[in-house]
Amino acid sequence: MYDDILVPTDGSRGANAGLDHGIEMATQWDATLHVLYVVDTRLARSGPLLETLRNEGRRAVRDAEVAGAQAGLTVVTEVVEGNPHEAILDYVADRGIDVVVMGTHGRTGLDRAVMGSVAERVVRRSPAPVLTVRDE
Repeated sequence: MYDDILVPTDGSRGANAGLDHGIEMATQWDATLHVLYVVDTRLARSGPLLETLRNEGRRAVRDAEVAGAQAGLTVVTEVVEGNPHEAILDYVADRGIDVVVMGTHGRTGLDRAVMGSVAERVVRRSPAPVLTVRDE
């Protein structure tokens, strides 16, 4: 049913909850696990902050790759730059992803209005099904 499962990550607890579900699904379906980190260039376009975000992304996908490999999965990782929801949607379309599994932060009220919801934007626009996982 699923050959390619995408788990976008930002290295947070919520994203790790999504990763756990993605690994479980990929194991069940013998699927390739794709892990994507998007360096949010709305936060930094150059300089030390951008490099910090890149390093954070490399660490997050490396940690996810290790977790997936320990589960016996084929894992594809990538760190890209851009607007997170747009980059995730581009990855889904470009690679024929069958399902997206992503954590949510569970923001409400002002935090949600100010920060927006990457997961919500992906859910609304993704050509593939999206499973959202809330960090408990």
